[in-house]
Amino acid sequence: MPQDSHASGLSHVGPDGASRMVDVGDKAPSDRVAVAEGFVRISPPLALAIRENTLAKGNLLEVARLAGIMAAKRTDALIPMCHSLPLDHADVQATLEEGRVAIRASVRVHAKTGVEMEALTAVCVAALTVIDMGKAIDKAMVIEGVRVIEKRGGRSGVYIAKDKL
Repeated sequence: MPQDSHASGLSHVGPDGASRMVDVGDKAPSDRVAVAEGFVRISPPLALAIRENTLAKGNLLEVARLAGIMAAKRTDALIPMCHSLPLDHADVQATLEEGRVAIRASVRVHAKTGVEMEALTAVCVAALTVIDMGKAIDKAMVIEGVRVIEKRGGRSGVYIAKDKL
């Protein structure tokens, strides 16, 4: 039986003020999709090393992509109160743009709760992997613009970010 929310109306806070996992037991499963993006600002020397694939740790874009996919699958182990979800699909793209690495994650599931956190976690871990692999060349990298840009399914319906970063 679902737990009552705290008087504040926050879904992750119980009547006693303690954090809790939301009970989604009575919700009907539906198709859900979330797409997130983020960027790692990089220096020209690191961009050149990525372009020429000369980093000592290997192909930065491919390793970051794989790290993001792995992270999406393990989000429940990283984010407190996050439900375990049997993902139907996770895709991460890492591309070299002018002055930055762009990361985009798309996650899909048929479940009782959404996959926004999985998409965001994929982007963040991929971005951290870019930093780990490139730090010997560029110690001043900055992660920026991490956000959900699309969400479909569930009670709140469709969300699409209007602006582009």
